[in-house]
Amino acid sequence: QVKLVESGGGLVQPGGSLRLSCAASGIILEVYAMGWYRQAPGKPREFVASIAGGGRTNYAESVKGRFAISRDNAKNTLYLQMNSLKPEDTAVYFCNLSPPRLDFWGQGTQVTVSS
Repeated sequence: QVKLVESGGGLVQPGGSLRLSCAASGIILEVYAMGWYRQAPGKPREFVASIAGGGRTNYAESVKGRFAISRDNAKNTLYLQMNSLKPEDTAVYFCNLSPPRLDFWGQGTQVTVSS
């Protein structure tokens, strides 16, 4: 059974940084393209970033230059380094395959950017 558990969210001031983690079990992350997604209140879930099996990355325009996706194959963990955070980055952040699988969604981790 595949389980993806996100962590690392919290409350941060505008301009601050956070690093999110996605610990995986039941799946070997390095074999798959993986992604980060987010959902703000009242809005649909949206793509944030992805990393292919070979390491190629892709970002939403809204986070390009501020966020960095990476993967530690030894720890079977996916990361999202978020810098220069803005209030509009406030959302619940999820990891999943890229493209996502419906049955792989976890609980997500809340990120709140506010002064």
